[in-house]
Amino acid sequence: MNHAASRFASGFALAVDWHVALDACLARFSLPAGANLGFLYWSDHFNAEAATILQALRARTGVAHWIGASAIGLIGREGAQLDAPGLSLMVARLPETSFRIFSGRTPLPPQREFAAHSAICHADPATPDMPDLVRDMAGKLGGLHLSGGMASGRDGALLLADDIFAGGICGVAFDRSVALVGELSQGCRQLGPARVATEVEDNLIGRLDGRRAIAVFRDVVNPLYRDDLRRAARGVQLALADDEDPSHYTVRHVIGIDPNGGRLAIDDLAEEGQQVFFVRRDAESAALDLDDMLLRLRERCPAPPMAALYVSCTGRGGSLFERDDSEVEAIQRVFGDIPLTGFFASGELLGARLYGYTGVLTLFC
Repeated sequence: MNHAASRFASGFALAVDWHVALDACLARFSLPAGANLGFLYWSDHFNAEAATILQALRARTGVAHWIGASAIGLIGREGAQLDAPGLSLMVARLPETSFRIFSGRTPLPPQREFAAHSAICHADPATPDMPDLVRDMAGKLGGLHLSGGMASGRDGALLLADDIFAGGICGVAFDRSVALVGELSQGCRQLGPARVATEVEDNLIGRLDGRRAIAVFRDVVNPLYRDDLRRAARGVQLALADDEDPSHYTVRHVIGIDPNGGRLAIDDLAEEGQQVFFVRRDAESAALDLDDMLLRLRERCPAPPMAALYVSCTGRGGSLFERDDSEVEAIQRVFGDIPLTGFFASGELLGARLYGYTGVLTLFC
C-alpha cells in the first residue's frame, strides 16, 4: 500500500449481532497511524445500539470524531446489501486543522475562523424544508462542493456527528487542503423531449409548452400504459432540469392528476419557465450512465483517488441492477480496490440539490 492510500482504511461486514459485525470490520484493515476522522453507517436494525457502537468504536480505534447515518442498506469495499444487519466504516488521517464536524447543535464557525471549502453531509428525511437547508449549507462552502445523502430507516432515521441524534443536517466540512471531487449517476430513461413549464402554481403544473399538462402526459405514457393514467403516474416520474447543468435533474413523483383542470401535481415546487421532461426507471440506462459518470470522474480527479464514499438511492441496488453490489463492482473496475464506504439513502445530495434515484460518488484525491 502506498503512503497516500495508507491515510484511509475501510471495513464492511454483515451480522445479526453488532459486536460480530464490528469485530469483522476492524479485522479487515490496519488502522492508519494517527487516524482522526471516521465514517460510520449502520443498519437500522442497530438503531437502538447506535450510541453503544459509537462508544465501542472510539475505544477500539482511538478516533474521536465520527460522522454517519442509519441506513436500510450498506455499501463497502467488500460489497453492498439492502435490508441486512451490519456495519460499514472508514477511517482517515487528515491534518487536524483541515476539517470541522458540524450539526444544528454545533454550527460551522465563520469563514474567518475556518475556511470551509467542501463538505460531506447527512440529513434527516423527516426534517421539513430539506431542499432549502441543503442550498443554505452549500452556500457556506467556498468551493460549493457538497455531497452525501439522507439517512434511511424503517422506524425513523438517525444521524451521527460526534453524537447520535435525529433531525436537521450535519456532517464534516473540509478546507482546501482536502481535495474532494464528486459526481452523480442518474437511474432513469427520458421519455419524449424536454418541455417548458408554461403554467405553474406551487407544485401544480398546468401547461407544458402551452399545452395542457395532462394531454402531454397522456401522449408520453400511452404507448406504455394504454391511457391508464393512474397506473402511469406510479411508473413515470417528472424530471426538473438544473438550469446551470441540464445533464443534472431531480426526479419527482407525480402525486396527483386533475382530469378536469388538466393539471399534474408533483411532490416538489416547480417554477414557470423551468425545463422539465418525463422519465422512467430503467436498468440499462442506469448501468450506462453509471459507467459514463465513473469515467468522467476519473478525468476530473487531479490524482489517483485514495478513498471513496458512495451513496445510492434505496430504489437502486438489486431492484434496478443485477445485484445490490453491482454498483460497487462498477466503481472498482474504474478505481480499483480503494477504501470505500457508503449507504443506501432516502435521498442523495450533490452541489446544492437533493436528488432521488441517483448514485453519488465522492472521491478523496
